[in-house]
Parts: sequence; C-alpha cells; structure tokens
Amino acid sequence: MLDKPSLLQKMIYYVCLALLALMILFPLYFMVTVSLKTPRDIYRTPSLLPVNLTLDNYIELFTERNFLRAIANSVLVAGLSTVVSVVFASMAAYSLVRLKYLYRNWIGRFILFAYLTPSALLFIPLSVIIARLQLGNTLHGLVFVYLTFAAPLSTWLLMGYFRGIPIDLEEQAMVDGATRMQAFTRILLPLSAPGLVACAVFTFTAAWNELLFGLIFITSPNLQTVPVALSYLITGDVFRWGLIMAGAVAAALPVMVLYFLAQRFVVQGMASGAVKG
Repeated sequence: MLDKPSLLQKMIYYVCLALLALMILFPLYFMVTVSLKTPRDIYRTPSLLPVNLTLDNYIELFTERNFLRAIANSVLVAGLSTVVSVVFASMAAYSLVRLKYLYRNWIGRFILFAYLTPSALLFIPLSVIIARLQLGNTLHGLVFVYLTFAAPLSTWLLMGYFRGIPIDLEEQAMVDGATRMQAFTRILLPLSAPGLVACAVFTFTAAWNELLFGLIFITSPNLQTVPVALSYLITGDVFRWGLIMAGAVAAALPVMVLYFLAQRFVVQGMASGAVKG
C-alpha cells in the first residue's frame, strides 16, 4: 500500500501546480490586458495591472477591420475541413485496422509521412492543382487544400483508437445479420465517440491556426481567415500591439470555448487512445 503524502509533499505539489498555472495563464492575462490599453498606456506607462481600460481596440477590430468576417470564414473552412476529414478518415482508419489486404501497413506509413511533410514543400504542387481546378481564391478551394494535412492527421489518430476496440463486437453483429458497414456505423463509431470528438477538436485547431496556405491561396480581403487577417494587422514596421492583442484574443476565444465544451471527450479520447493504441 502506498504511503499517504506528508504535509510538506502536499505543499510542494501545490506550489508546483501554482507555478505551472501561472506560466500558462500569464501570457493570456498579458494579452487581454494589453488589448484593453491605449497605445499611450502601452508604451509610456508599462504596467501589468489594467489601467485606463478601453474597448477602442475591439471596436476598431470589428468595425473598421471587419474581423468578424474573418472569424466566420475560419469557422466555415475549419468546420468543413474537420467534418470531411473525420468522415473519410474514419473509413480509412477502419480499412487499415480491420481489413486485410496487400501493402496495408505501408499505406498506413505513407499516410503518416504525408502528414509529416512540411507545408512549405507542398504549396507549389498544390498551387498548380488549385489553378487547374479553378479553385483559387475560394473558401472551398482552401478546404480542399486543408484536407492535405487534416485527413492524414485524423486517419492516424483514429487508427490508434480503433485498434483498441475489440473486433469481437463487430463479428458478433455480423453473425446476427449485420453488414460490415452496419457494424461500422452502429457498433464501432458509437464506441469511438470520445476518440472521434478528440480527433475533430485537434483537426479543427490545426485548420484554425493554419497561416501559410491561407496566405497563399486567398487574395480577397473578404475571404481572409483569422491567421491571415491577424498578419495584416501589422503594416510595415508599425506594430499596433493593442489592436494585435485584441485580434489574438478574438482568435483564441472560439478555440478556447471549443476545448471547454469538449474537454471531457478530449481527455477521455486521449487517455483511451494512449492505453488502447
């Protein structure tokens, strides 16, 4: 039986947790504080405490800079990329885990290599493909581009989760008359709900934060995604930190809300995948 931690050990644990929480929360606090300051207060009266709070940066961000449109574009692109990639990745992962055919293991490795390929090496061939498909400067074209990293990521994550679910459950369903597709949709997918949600959250976050492809394939200001719109808040060598931090807060808020709502499924899916995979 393990000995109960002493009072000193508990104090050390709590101090370490407090320091870790401070390291994680301080950048968020600093970002919010700077976003609520005027340029004069940022440069002339540096302080970690909020002084002369103002919403001017947020007002300019959502009225003059049309940042709300960028958020809507990112929600659309990241949402569609996530839905399409998870749907196709779940079927691909099921095929690689459950079915037996030639070169199955090599296909799984190639999927991982495709995800690990640097984006800088892909934008030239992708530019040629997008131009021939006449999908340049369109949001659905950007969704197609995002699938190049979203689908491999989703497939690789779900492969590890599907391996941990006993195949006996599907075989029993097929013995009772269910087809393989029915066993997949009615048995495997419901049991894999935490893994699917965790996979969707990670895929959505990756698509939400992507900058390079959005900067290359989108040229119209009305079609800019959040990372691209944030980069355009910097004009030349002028850094309006209050406006930039306000944009960073607005960009981080939807993802934070998503993680807050799905935290139980994300933790459960990560833990199950780590144990089962």
